[in-house]
Amino acid sequence: MIEDHLIIRNAELADARAIADIYNEAILTTTATFDTEIKSVDDRQQWLREHGEGHPVIVAEVGGRVVGWSSLSKWSDRKAYDRTAEISCYVASGFRGQGIGRRLKQQTIDDARRLGFHTLIARITEESRESLHLNESFGFVHVGLLREVGCKFGRFLGVHILQKILDDEECSG
Repeated sequence: MIEDHLIIRNAELADARAIADIYNEAILTTTATFDTEIKSVDDRQQWLREHGEGHPVIVAEVGGRVVGWSSLSKWSDRKAYDRTAEISCYVASGFRGQGIGRRLKQQTIDDARRLGFHTLIARITEESRESLHLNESFGFVHVGLLREVGCKFGRFLGVHILQKILDDEECSG
């Protein structure tokens, strides 16, 4: 079983090529992202630097090969949103359906709690039933659908907005 050989760890700059490869595969073959231009290794290195400890990127590794990644990203630059993050998760096509996305998602949620985030937001393309199911299984709730906001592969697509509240703390800001 692949999960017996799975390592989840913090991403390093040396992982930028694998992260780019996984993301570029999604860009070119899926509607999981509305990016339409592939990302270079330099671009992903800069992206990793921008995330830092406050918005970590983690990777899933099998047999020394990075096969998936997940991240917490700033939801907005406005200060009042500091305790909200967007969660993203991508797994290489040959490794999907084996529990890797579930492990990445769980670790990212745990990291968000540890870092004091209050709310997580997930944006899921309306066609991505697997991603919707995965997020819902972790307690994300559907809060809206932005209809026809992206054009990819010759058609307009909507995006579901899902949200997970991580704690019941009072706002002190």
